[in-house]
Amino acid sequence: METKEQQNGILEGVIWKQLLIFFFPILIGTFFQQLYNTVDTVIVGQFAGKEALSSVGGSSAQIINMVVGFFTGLTAGGTVLISQAYGAFHKQRLEDALHTSYAFGIFGGIGLGILGVAGAPLILEWMNTPAELMEMSTLYIRIYFSGLVFVFIYNMGAAILRAIGDSRRPLYYLVICCVVNIVLDLVLVLYCQLGVLGVAVATLVSQAISAVMVTWALMHKVDCMTLSFRKIRIHSEVLKNMLQIGFPSGLQSSMYSISNMIVQAALNLLGVDTMAAWTAYGKVDSVFWMINSSFGIALTTFVGQNFGAGKWDRVRKGTRVCLGMAVGTAVFLTAVLMMAGRFLLSIFTGDAAVVEIGLIMMRSIAPAFVMFVFIEIFSGSLRAQGYTFVTTIISVLGVCVFRIIWVSLITPGQGLRRIVACYPISWVMCAILVSVYYFYKQKRIIERMGAESKR
Repeated sequence: METKEQQNGILEGVIWKQLLIFFFPILIGTFFQQLYNTVDTVIVGQFAGKEALSSVGGSSAQIINMVVGFFTGLTAGGTVLISQAYGAFHKQRLEDALHTSYAFGIFGGIGLGILGVAGAPLILEWMNTPAELMEMSTLYIRIYFSGLVFVFIYNMGAAILRAIGDSRRPLYYLVICCVVNIVLDLVLVLYCQLGVLGVAVATLVSQAISAVMVTWALMHKVDCMTLSFRKIRIHSEVLKNMLQIGFPSGLQSSMYSISNMIVQAALNLLGVDTMAAWTAYGKVDSVFWMINSSFGIALTTFVGQNFGAGKWDRVRKGTRVCLGMAVGTAVFLTAVLMMAGRFLLSIFTGDAAVVEIGLIMMRSIAPAFVMFVFIEIFSGSLRAQGYTFVTTIISVLGVCVFRIIWVSLITPGQGLRRIVACYPISWVMCAILVSVYYFYKQKRIIERMGAESKR
């Protein structure tokens, strides 16, 4: 296999080194993926005004994150199956999972894209989007969703490559497409003066290029399995297993997005300055989220392959090592954000009032980042082992339901600080519950292994 050395490293090598070898390409790739939207935000914020900034990053971003996050969660089912089959050297299972995953991505991207284009005005209105932002926000969402199939294909293809230990190719493709996006942003926004339209078109073209490149790699550059357009179809048994693992993960991701949309709706009532500040703050704290998610992706592949190979001790030790690295990183980043918050926010907007509002958000939320690490790492490890149902229930109740209650019953008339306080409170509750379940489940696995060894 082309990635045999990488696989042997994951199954046999020094754990912390293997996690970092896999982590850094994912992190850099995630950085460039985030740079898509960050460059859009910087350019429209500095050169098209705070209304354009709010249109690209306010309600529109929450809607997009919900849909893409749900699908990304669903892809976890396919990538877990692929990583487990790869660890077990089962070629036919790899082929079936590959083609089912691709068919799922194509059909899902087309179907949800049509729904997004048609339903954009209704959803934006439901989120209390200010009237002066409706036209630009609707335009941005409709163009984005018209190319949603490219987003889904790239995310699915990149996840498949990572599942077999190849985190470099997705990185290369993202670097290329990010450069294309930046160039198109500068041409369409600064030179052609197209504003939100220019940003949306630049993103669409870049995502289409990334989808083509990842598809080409799976067709011609991977030895252990080969993508063929003729074989792209749904294998019912594979789809069933994918959904059993992926649907809870997708639901969990969408719950976070839905709860964020509810919070966004409450913040929208506070005016354009608050919306712009929330957008700018979201771009600043995205550094933490992309690092945290990169640790989660690296661990899921590591655990999935070792779980498939029956290496239970490496599964548990890898989880502990990854947790330690992620916690240390979260503490460091929190300190950086608290000290350099004003400077970082000013990169996205020159409006002093917007920066001050953003600082309130940052000082209320950032100190609790470390709690979310426990949710990400323990959930990722359990997902790779095929256990997703309980963590999904915890997220639904502890994040979505709690935040709905918080915003609906506790925060009305209480102001910005009270609204955003739902984030650290929900993270603390979920971190405790997920941690308790993780250790309970690992204890049960050890007991089951001991009973089986005595037979």
